[in-house]
Amino acid sequence: MVAKVISHKVAGSLQRASWIRKMFDHGAQLKAKHGADKVFDFTLGNPSFEPPVEVQQRLVELATNPIPGMHRYMPNAGYPHVRANVAEHLNRTQEPSDLLTEDNVLMTCGAGGALNVIFKAILDQGDEVITLAPYFVEYGFYADNHQGKLVPVDTTLDFQPDLAKIEAAINAKTRAILIDSPNNPTGAVYSRETLEQLNELIQRKEREFDTIIYLLSDEPYAKLIYDGVEVPPVLQIFPNSILTTSFSKDLCLAGDRIGYIGINPRNREPQDLFAAMTFANRTLGFVNPVALMQHLILDMHDLVVGVDELRERRDVLYNALAGMGYQLTKPQGAFYLFPQSPIEDDVAFCAAAAEKLLLIVPGKGFGGVGHFRIAYSNITVPQIKQALPIFEELAQEHGLQ
Repeated sequence: MVAKVISHKVAGSLQRASWIRKMFDHGAQLKAKHGADKVFDFTLGNPSFEPPVEVQQRLVELATNPIPGMHRYMPNAGYPHVRANVAEHLNRTQEPSDLLTEDNVLMTCGAGGALNVIFKAILDQGDEVITLAPYFVEYGFYADNHQGKLVPVDTTLDFQPDLAKIEAAINAKTRAILIDSPNNPTGAVYSRETLEQLNELIQRKEREFDTIIYLLSDEPYAKLIYDGVEVPPVLQIFPNSILTTSFSKDLCLAGDRIGYIGINPRNREPQDLFAAMTFANRTLGFVNPVALMQHLILDMHDLVVGVDELRERRDVLYNALAGMGYQLTKPQGAFYLFPQSPIEDDVAFCAAAAEKLLLIVPGKGFGGVGHFRIAYSNITVPQIKQALPIFEELAQEHGLQ
């Protein structure tokens, strides 16, 4: 008998681990073998831009003129003055019916940390969290971390919420509906009209089951939008709502793990939610996000990096692939494309692409079987144009017109 080294649960999770990381690691091997300039890597959504000059100047200022006590312990929810600053931003941009205060905001270790804090605070064993597929694969692990179950619900052909399917999925165990708009991996943005209809559905189901169903909005891509599209204010639309975001994508601070939670004051017992999430922030081991990062992002909410460049990359890719016969929906935000695979087996198609040193991620990893994801956050337009002949070769080999 072989002694157990790791838990059976984690061992099983490792078998289902992210395709993104698998392809990224495979890419590192190919780059070492063939040279980085020969490999076209569209796997990881890692922003290639540098943070805004204002952020870099603030960092220098904090390093050379430190605020007294800035490295000491703080409240587990984060600095009160930083939370108040975030609340002001949300009141201005979300225009909620009731204004947020510092006691409606928690600073977190990124949006991933925020979702774990929320799930720890609201889920009991067997509670269900509905999300819209395709979806960010880690959502399932986050819910499972806290005894919950993720319930993916398919979207429409153009990746918009299918209200009939959502309604069919809601039951007495439904604790939350988690949306991600702009969406990873599709770049879809959900319209105000659709979200208002979803709110009506949630309220009807809350009355039917005598429960609270939270609308959780994960918004790290909310500022990366194109063509004048609106990201609707969820705190205005949904009474029982909680917003999460990070500064990873808009300020290119992905490695600094700084984000926050905004609790709608219209939630039932918002003070209990705040207390529960503060407790979860501490006991999950996050305790609070890094003090330096909280000082750094103060008043940086209106800055965003790289939108024009990302729009150009989107347009070059979308127009070229559509011209080659790939079936795809033009993304309205984020920095991903999610075309349909020319063959049913998206894993096999991505493997064929990798043989040509083109790295893309199977849609299977996002609950979108039969598609593949292209991340254009970390590749320049000249590099994209160099990669296009490979996409065209694949299209011809697989019978696209």
